[in-house]
Formats: sequence, C-alpha cells, structure tokens
Amino acid sequence: MNTSGAAAAATSIDINNVKKLPILISLILGAFFSILNETLLNIAFPELMIELKVSASTLQWLATGYMLVVGVLVPASALLVQWFTTRQMFLGAMIIFTLGTIVCAFAPQFSILLVGRLLQAAGSGLMLPVMMNTILVLYPPEKRGAAMGTIGLVIMFAPAIGPTLSGLILDSLEWRWLFYLVLPFAIISIVVAFIYLKNVSQPTKPKVDVLSIILSTIGFGGIVYGFSSSGEGKWSHPEVYGTILVGALALLLFTIRQLRLRDPLMDLKSFKFPMFTLTAFMLIIMMMTLFSTMSLLPFLFQGALGMTVFASGLLMLPGSVLNGLISPITGKLFDKFGPRALIIPGTAFLVIIMWFFTRITVETTKVELLILHICMMVSISMIMMPAQTNGMNQLPARYYPHGTAILNTLQQVAGAIGVAFFISVMSSGQSSFLKGSSDPGSPGQMAQAMVAGVHNAFTIGFFFSIAALILALFFKRIKGPAAE
Repeated sequence: MNTSGAAAAATSIDINNVKKLPILISLILGAFFSILNETLLNIAFPELMIELKVSASTLQWLATGYMLVVGVLVPASALLVQWFTTRQMFLGAMIIFTLGTIVCAFAPQFSILLVGRLLQAAGSGLMLPVMMNTILVLYPPEKRGAAMGTIGLVIMFAPAIGPTLSGLILDSLEWRWLFYLVLPFAIISIVVAFIYLKNVSQPTKPKVDVLSIILSTIGFGGIVYGFSSSGEGKWSHPEVYGTILVGALALLLFTIRQLRLRDPLMDLKSFKFPMFTLTAFMLIIMMMTLFSTMSLLPFLFQGALGMTVFASGLLMLPGSVLNGLISPITGKLFDKFGPRALIIPGTAFLVIIMWFFTRITVETTKVELLILHICMMVSISMIMMPAQTNGMNQLPARYYPHGTAILNTLQQVAGAIGVAFFISVMSSGQSSFLKGSSDPGSPGQMAQAMVAGVHNAFTIGFFFSIAALILALFFKRIKGPAAE
C-alpha cells in the first residue's frame, strides 16, 4: 500500500527544523476568513431577494450550494493531500476562494453570484482538511491538544461573528461590502502563506480511482442536498427522498469499493481503531446539536420573542465567541489531563443545559437565554476538539489524511442532517399546536406555537446529549499511534 503524504513527511522531512508558529499563523489566517464567509451572507438574504429579483427558494441555493460543494470536496481531500504539497494545497485553496470573492463582489445577477459562492465553497472545503492534516504532522500527540484548540478557536469564532459582523456592515453599506471587506484579508493571507508556509509533506501520488470519486460525489452530495432541501418541510417530495436514497445507495457502493481497493480514496480501515470510531460518533452528535441549536434559537428569538435579526445575532454572539476563546484552553488541559477530564464533565453539563432548554417559555428572559447559550457553547468546547484530537492520536501516520477527511465529512453531513431534522420537528410541533388553537392567527398563539415546536426539538436534543454522555464514559487517553 502506498503511504500517505503525512507518512512520507515523517521520513522525508525533518519536522524538528521547521518553524511551526509561522506555519500555524499562515494556516489560521486563511482559514479564519474562509470559514467566516460561510455565515457572513445569510443575514443579507432579504436584501438580495429584492435587488436580484429572485424567490427565497432560489436564493437558498447560495447556502445549499455552498454546503453541497464542501460536502463533495472534503472526502476527496484525502487524495489531494497525497498528490500536492502543503503549499500547493493551501495556496490553491486560497486563490480559488479569493477568485470566488471577487466574482461575488462584482456579480451583476444571481447566477454569477452563485458561481462565486461555489468557488468560495471549493476553497473553504479544501482549507480545513489541509490545516488539520498539517497540525497532525507538525505536532506530536502530547502537544496536539493546544494546537488543535487553536484551530477550534478559528472554527467556532469565525462563523460566530459572521451574522453580527454582517449586520453591522449592512446597517450602513450595501451587501457587496461583505465581499469587498473580505477580499484584502484573503490577499494578505495568500502573501503571508507564500512567504512563511513551508511544505510538511511530500506527494506520493497514489493511483486515482475515478469510480470512487464519482460514487463519493453522488453519495455525499445526494445526502447533503436531500437533507438541506428537506429543511423547508418537503420530506415527502421526490426531490428530497429520491436524492437521499440515491446518495445512500452510492455511499453503500462507495464503502464496499473502499474496503476492497489497495489504495482507497478514503481509507475506511481507520474505523478499526476504537477511539477514532468513538470520536466519529461523538462528533456526529455534537455537530447535529450545534448546527440545529444555531438554527432553532433564531426562530425562537424572532418568532416567539419578537427580536430583530441583528438583536438575535448579538444575543448568540457571547456564547459562540467564548466557545472559540476557550478552545485553546481546553486544548492545553487535554494535553495535561487527557480526554476524560474534559469530555465527561462537558457532556454531563450539556445534558443539564439541554434540559433547561426544554423548559423555555415566552416569559423566559433574554438574560436567561444568554446564560443558557453561553453554558451550552462552553460545554461543547469541552467536548469537540479534545474528542477529535484523542481519536486522531490513535491513528498511524499514514491514516492522517483519511481520518481528517472522514471526520470533516461526517461533521458536514451531520450538520446538514441536524438542521433539516430539528427544523422539521420544530415545524411539526408548531403546526400541531396551531391545529388545536381556537385563534391560530393571533400573535400570542403563534408565539406559543413557536415555543411548542422548539420544545419538541430540544427534547430530542436532550436525549441526544444523554447518548453523548454515555459515549463519553468509554473514552480513554491515547498517548501515541496504535500498532497496525
């Protein structure tokens, strides 16, 4: 079997003589603005509908298409990092992202704007796997916690400030400034990476299996597209269940093929390592909880409590920012005390917080909601990166690109499924409440219906958190790669 770029790095490149900090800064700078961009545009949708003269369902492709491209590209990253050097991958991703930003900034119509967003998504989809794979190569297992915690800061902080930052910009400037302001930072990132980013891997150029790429694209693309489309409550529509079924069948064939190939696109033998498998299940639950909560709370704030978009963004900002700021701290604590000291208390804390979320009413104050959101985000920061770092620590070096691609793909798919599923549960609960109401059109009843729907969704989320706590009990500290 061919070794991966990561494995080659261990033998061909002397990591001890590489200055790690400039490389880390280069990666974080580029990743921050590419990830920030994922949530920066959503708040401008009402304005875009008017200016571009498109419907909400058409405009939604700016978000769905973004998620779709990322979901399709991430699985292929395991192959790409073995074909290209660290510099080639990162600079290529940033150049594609920057070109997409330019296209978006000057787009005269919706179709051009969509092309720009898809280019941005292509750059972002390659960014995170490259960053994580580089960290795994640069840092030994006993020091990875702090480095991965720094990545966690970027992953959580960037999308957290997106809605609030775009709200501030749109208060006084048109929507194109969302791209004008990102553009110079993207260019600076390219320049910094060109100067400071060093190669930490050497391409081994394994055989490309075209059929695996096709099955991966259809499989992950179908799943992400189907669940993203179902968020509008169209579960019985052939477009939804048809694409999900086709995607599931393609994934089954993809899995069978990967297990038979000598050089698979995504080496699923990574799942033979128990801590990695445990991490994969934990991250699925966490991403479903995180993405669904970030989608449900704005409905609650605006639909039941009458808050503006900007005000609801501000209310969610402290918790999300704190989650990012705490990630480096939890990373250092992971290096010192191991995963159990963080993951078990974190999941127990999450169970308590999710129970409180099921008790929200229209009388719940904004301060109480703020505290609950902050506590939830803190608990997630105690779980996400420690679990991911511990799982990756058990993998031998040649599995690094595959493990990174698997976890990032699962997170993307779990996020799409979580948003669609929980919003569907919320909508169903809302409809059921209004059917039994004597005055379903009154603002008071509509607010109560929204709360009832959110209760149903958070009740299921509560049971998910219990499952996460049970999984947490099986985590144990991994100090180095397992023997194959």
